[in-house]
Amino acid sequence: MKITNHKYLFGLAIGGLLIFASCNVSKKYERPALNADKLYRDSLAADTISMANMPWRSLFSDTTLQNLIQEAIDHNLDLQTAVLKITEAQATLQQSKMAYLPTLSAGIQATKAKSSQAALNFPAGIGINLNTTTYQASLNASWEINVWGQLSSLKRQALANFLQSDASKRAVQTQLIADIANNYYNLLALDRQLAITEQTIKNRITDVETMKALKEGAVVNGAAVVQSEANRYAAEVSLPDIKQSIHETENALCILLARAPGPVKRNTLAAQQPVAALNVGLSAQLLRNRPDVQSAEYAFKAAFENTNVAHSYFYPSFTLTASGGLSTLQLKDFFSNSIFYNLVGGLTQPIFNKGQNKARFRIAKAQQQEYLNSFQLSLITAGQEVSNALYSYENAVGKQQIRTKQIQSLEKSVSFTKELLRYSSATNYTDVLTSEQSLLAAQLSGVSDKLQELQAIVNVYRALGGGWK
Repeated sequence: MKITNHKYLFGLAIGGLLIFASCNVSKKYERPALNADKLYRDSLAADTISMANMPWRSLFSDTTLQNLIQEAIDHNLDLQTAVLKITEAQATLQQSKMAYLPTLSAGIQATKAKSSQAALNFPAGIGINLNTTTYQASLNASWEINVWGQLSSLKRQALANFLQSDASKRAVQTQLIADIANNYYNLLALDRQLAITEQTIKNRITDVETMKALKEGAVVNGAAVVQSEANRYAAEVSLPDIKQSIHETENALCILLARAPGPVKRNTLAAQQPVAALNVGLSAQLLRNRPDVQSAEYAFKAAFENTNVAHSYFYPSFTLTASGGLSTLQLKDFFSNSIFYNLVGGLTQPIFNKGQNKARFRIAKAQQQEYLNSFQLSLITAGQEVSNALYSYENAVGKQQIRTKQIQSLEKSVSFTKELLRYSSATNYTDVLTSEQSLLAAQLSGVSDKLQELQAIVNVYRALGGGWK
């Protein structure tokens, strides 16, 4: 039986395409089996409580530091760039969603044409109008049917890229908070070292006057006076370097704050109150707390979907195109018997494409493995950073306890040797000189120990993924 009903044929074709559509060749994404349970060193406590869930305002009690962090979040240029990348990814995601819809365009045109009488080859004497003017208004539509899941994979890839951009922005924020806090604490430590050095210089100026008086009393000789003066200058010569470090650290903070270089308002090192305990939680929590680890997974997921897209190129593509409208040679007949339309369903099966489809698929597979390796490395690195930062914190606390005893002993040593110098010929100024130099070095190191403690807390917090919640 001969079928002449074109509507029946069209319906049959659509039904066939829907059957094909059920044969989705794309694979479903599943998170790779990465071991996230043993990323910390054995010395770390296994507790489900993680300080990563602590808001940054709760971690930093210094209101001046809080204001600087908030200013950086509001104005930092790297963070603003990360937000713009989210906007770009969001637009790409919206574009991928619209790919499911058919394209539609409208056009109006008038065409004036003249045919060649010689080319038409009509007999002589026949009057033919060789000049024609055609008026046409049309609508054109095209629709690529998502048979093999290619469009779905592209949409999931765009979504993964969008989420990766969002995670990257949060990673920039956590790093920004850590950079602000670490530079701020470094500035406070430099201020304290400057104050210690200036006080030491005052003490050594007094020592010079004392040595001159003792020389006049024949208690010490001229060598002691010269040595005391050299000891004073040894302390003074370190001042320019400390001041330069303060100047450069202030400028570094200003860059993070998107300010022009200049002074930065700050508190004192002694006013800082570090948190009482550092809770690191379980290493598996890094998967949901560390934004850079999340970003690495989304990058892998996007590469996974790109492999699905590359695989779909081996299968035929199905398109439907339709056009219709009004066409006439006379404007007066534009709405009378001038309707035209056509509908085309097409299937294109790749046969030979110069190896491009195979190359595309191999590249996608290799890139997918690269992103998987990056994802795994980011997780391992996160565990390493937590372990290192916590160990640095523990060392800093331990060193401060020993350093306090060292400074107390050196203060007594300086006091005793100065007294002995007054009343005993068995003591010379070299003993005083050695004690004073050791005391200054210990005091400056004590400041560094405190700085190490404060910065280790910041680094543990950042390594755990704190700062974006």
